[in-house]
Amino acid sequence: MTDTSGAAHPIGRRTVLIATGATAATLAVGAAPEAPTTDTAKTVDSAPVAAAAVCTLTKEMTEGPYYLDGALVRADITESKPGVPLKLALTVVDDDTCAPLSGALVEIWHCDALGEYSGFVGNNGHSEPDDGSFLRGGVLTNSSGLANLTTIYPGWYRGRCIHIHLKVHTGVTLTSDGSFTGGRELHTGQLFFDETITTAVARISPYSTNTVTRTTLAQDSVYDDGGASSGLLTLTALGSTAASGYTGTLTVGVETS
Repeated sequence: MTDTSGAAHPIGRRTVLIATGATAATLAVGAAPEAPTTDTAKTVDSAPVAAAAVCTLTKEMTEGPYYLDGALVRADITESKPGVPLKLALTVVDDDTCAPLSGALVEIWHCDALGEYSGFVGNNGHSEPDDGSFLRGGVLTNSSGLANLTTIYPGWYRGRCIHIHLKVHTGVTLTSDGSFTGGRELHTGQLFFDETITTAVARISPYSTNTVTRTTLAQDSVYDDGGASSGLLTLTALGSTAASGYTGTLTVGVETS
């Protein structure tokens, strides 16, 4: 089944993506796990650097046909789904000031290794149990604007490259059933993956058993080759092989006013 969204369509809200990976560490507004190591970096005050950062405007990406309301608020969305481990470190900032946005709900959803979405299993030609919630969920950002999420490297389905869907909400109310309600949706986007790493992951089981022809990043109808400004993650290996998994980092700027 093809993502019926086709090419990316800008949604009315304005969104930016700024520095990722090593650049984010230098600017001290990203999701880098370690403190700067150079003497110069140690002497830089994070506040003025963040204020001086250039926030690059980018269009939002389509929501696609597989969104479901009522996702659980949880840091680990894996639900024992097999696949290459993926740790996401996403930092949300205000696009005008580049200041971290705390208390925002970062929600993601994506298909499993065989290209199946929970709630829609069978659309990519594979039969498996469907609880309507695997590989869906979100977490609130901390005081640094950081959202840490644990999942697996996504698989692929007909007509789309490997990707993760993303929404950012503010002012949500957490519910007794572990979900959320209300609030304001600030951003709808997608996260993308380096093709070289994806090629290595695709050789690993269960990805290698996906019978659908894979659409590459260059062939995708949504990704516009804009790099980080279009949602391309910075991927860092967690071990010596692709099977060990990756950390994916990105700093996402949203318009709050």
